[in-house]
Amino acid sequence: MLSSRLPKDLTPSPFFAELESAKAQVLAECSNASGNGVGCLPFIDMTVSSPLRVGLPFDLAPAVELAKSEFGTWVADAAGRRDAREAVVEYYRERGGAFTAGQIILTASTSEAYSVLFKTFCDPGDVILTPMPGYPLLDTLAQLEHLECAPYFLKFARDKRGSFRFVLDSDSLLAAPDRAKILLLVSPHNPTGHCVSREEWNEAVRFCEENDMILVVDEVFADYDFSDKVQRSWKYVFDSCLPEQSLLRSSSCKSSSKRSGGDPYISKCSCDFFDAGGGDFINLPEDGPKCPIFWLNGLSKAVGSPQLKLGWMAFYAPREKFEEIRAALEFVEDAYLSVSSPAQSLARPMLAASAAYESRIRERLLQNWNTLRKAFPSKYCPEVLGGWYAVVRLGDDDEEITLHLLREKHVLVQPGFFFDFDEDGWVVISLLQEPAQFQEAICRIKE
Repeated sequence: MLSSRLPKDLTPSPFFAELESAKAQVLAECSNASGNGVGCLPFIDMTVSSPLRVGLPFDLAPAVELAKSEFGTWVADAAGRRDAREAVVEYYRERGGAFTAGQIILTASTSEAYSVLFKTFCDPGDVILTPMPGYPLLDTLAQLEHLECAPYFLKFARDKRGSFRFVLDSDSLLAAPDRAKILLLVSPHNPTGHCVSREEWNEAVRFCEENDMILVVDEVFADYDFSDKVQRSWKYVFDSCLPEQSLLRSSSCKSSSKRSGGDPYISKCSCDFFDAGGGDFINLPEDGPKCPIFWLNGLSKAVGSPQLKLGWMAFYAPREKFEEIRAALEFVEDAYLSVSSPAQSLARPMLAASAAYESRIRERLLQNWNTLRKAFPSKYCPEVLGGWYAVVRLGDDDEEITLHLLREKHVLVQPGFFFDFDEDGWVVISLLQEPAQFQEAICRIKE
């Protein structure tokens, strides 16, 4: 009766059934202790994934006040309302990006963006290349589209400075099946904290060009970087269009300023802007990559508001392919029109305040990362370059470790096998927890 898209067995695995039983046991013990007049925190949750649960909500009131008059409007635009897309463009500009509204497609979430891309570029039975270790949701989203996932690997390595961190094993890409259509990068990576370097980026782009593949970059954690050694991957494509370099442009390039409608930003970088018709200027460098590239993000992480359900994809494509690809994406989007008017109305005021909000989150993340780094040497706790998570190798069996920490130390972590680590003993912890709770949890784990 059920679709073959679904797993054959939807019951929890024996481990997660046992984990839920252990949670119930700890909660019961705490309840009994409270009944005897003893204060008790059931357990410290080191798996928390939302700022809403750790005292870091985005202040919605000012944004709602500015946007509420537009909540009742409706514009049936497959790509999303232009004012909301322009708000996303401004978000990128504040961070050194050079996208235009014609390169932005709004979605109800990053998960929906994946679904749109899978529908647009893949046929049933095609293959998506996903990172291992990696977030298990990616496999589920592919399976729901009748697609298969094949892994490439992040390997645990020592860098030139002697620190341990995860890096892209580019050789593992060579094992890709013939029907591979999309290479998916996650940067910063969940859960290892790996960020794609320029060298790794060049290898990924070259692989996609040679194999006629699409490159998709999940950068939902990209505003939360910990290192100046990495940068947003779209800068690897568009950094030829920096304002200070525009002074060197030839007069023939500058002449397009008049055609740009007077947009000073476009006129500065006009050599790289392509007129898609009707004054619709798109930032598509002539000498850019030969493969289409999509960057996925949304309000879920940028302003810590997953409940609002607004995501987007920003994309680049070779000029001769751009219009065909945009039309295909809008065809799929037009079948659903799933982004609500209130969410689109909130895009501008919320994204305008995103930098200030992100600084609060980053301060929390860095404080907790420094606590963790002091507690565990690099060979047990690889360097985190960005994101909300870190991994620690604690022993030989991550299932036993996870259950032991919950039952005996009242600390909840995620086992590494859930993220397909190829070695046992890893656990994944969130860096979002309130700092005093985080420090207490790390002390218990270290014991």
